[in-house]
Amino acid sequence: MALKKVIETKIKEKKIFVLDTSVIIYDHTAIKNFAEHDVVIPITVLEELDNFKKGNDSKNYSAREFTRYIDKLSGKNTLQNWTSINGSTRGKFKIEMNHSSTINAEKIFDDKKADHRILNTALYIAEQHPQNKVILITKDINLRIKAKSLSLLAEDYETGKIKSIDELYTGNSENIKASHEQITSIYNKGSCDAKSVLKNKKTYPNHYYVLKNGSQSVLARYNDEDNTLKRVIKSSAFGIIPKNAEQAFALDAVMNPDIKLVSIQGVAGTGKTLLSLAGALEQRRNYHQIYLARPIVPLSNKDIGYLPGDVNSKLNPYMEPLWDNLKYIKSLFSEKDKEHKQLSEMVEQEKLVVCPLAFIRGRSLSNVFFIVDEAQNLTPHEVKTIITRAGENTKIIFTGDIHQIDTPYLDAQSNGLSYLIEKIKGQSLYAHITLQKGERSALANLANDLL
Repeated sequence: MALKKVIETKIKEKKIFVLDTSVIIYDHTAIKNFAEHDVVIPITVLEELDNFKKGNDSKNYSAREFTRYIDKLSGKNTLQNWTSINGSTRGKFKIEMNHSSTINAEKIFDDKKADHRILNTALYIAEQHPQNKVILITKDINLRIKAKSLSLLAEDYETGKIKSIDELYTGNSENIKASHEQITSIYNKGSCDAKSVLKNKKTYPNHYYVLKNGSQSVLARYNDEDNTLKRVIKSSAFGIIPKNAEQAFALDAVMNPDIKLVSIQGVAGTGKTLLSLAGALEQRRNYHQIYLARPIVPLSNKDIGYLPGDVNSKLNPYMEPLWDNLKYIKSLFSEKDKEHKQLSEMVEQEKLVVCPLAFIRGRSLSNVFFIVDEAQNLTPHEVKTIITRAGENTKIIFTGDIHQIDTPYLDAQSNGLSYLIEKIKGQSLYAHITLQKGERSALANLANDLL
């Protein structure tokens, strides 16, 4: 009797998760992330993924990878039956063909569309398995609201989501008290013992500090190899001079050959992309190529195919902000200056390449300085994919603003940039800086502060 109760309890505790298309597009490995619980894929999701399979965008890649994985898992079995997900500790999955239930979402919402068929599938599963907790998992907020209005449990996909953006690592600390002797040591010797300044404060490799003693101050970076605070100098890079301490820290991280991975987070006008590009150009002799890329987020979520012209004409509007940074740096020099000519030659010889991020997929990134702009529009999986492409002598910079997300299924907690900052902090190859002071113009700062 006791054993029977244990088995019954386990059955009751076991959940069934119904996945929406948005979850697969966000993470094509999602099916493996529900522990011992079972997973249902509505046939409508496969239909939508079939429409996404062609193209070079991340959603196209996710659609292809997921369908390949499902095909491999199923083997010679029919997907109408429950099939084990790889690993003895995981549950089972199946494709559900039925999307009719007692409650009909298509009639209630008076619209025969894919979302409502997925709702009906979830409602059907809930009716067929009353002993289990059935939960619809979707990144679509509106779909979650609709599900809850039908008394159906619905949740966001939590894998890759950080707990709180309020506690997100900033990478730098200001107004740290230091003695006159310590600040003098950093100025004269270039460093001082970190423990004597920071005492018992928790710190991370390559964390930046503004040390102060009255009117005295110095910028420093924590070096975990010898436990010292090393001086950070406001040096220029290809004509760009840092305008504040935060920018000096960012440029120091970009220029440091020992730091292979950098993330720079900040609102518009703080100089994220400009500093990264200037730092890359200053180190151009150390790398075969400089890539400046960004993900394409079509306006109103439409595919770029509806835009007129050839491929370049379609992509130019999305790449223009990157060209603007290059043009600005170029404008700092006259046409007679060697720097002006070098920039033109680098573009012509493809030593400096501005392109959509999708064009980089599948390439090995060796001897490359790689800048990824608008990284907040990437998923955690996409960020991981990019970093794992890094070969010998490659440096990667991610820039973005986690509060300005243009894709419908990401937010400040679930985007790739936030995920990167949270997961990689504390690694000696990594540095992060949050830029808060806008330097574009007084008008831009006013808009950021008050609007």
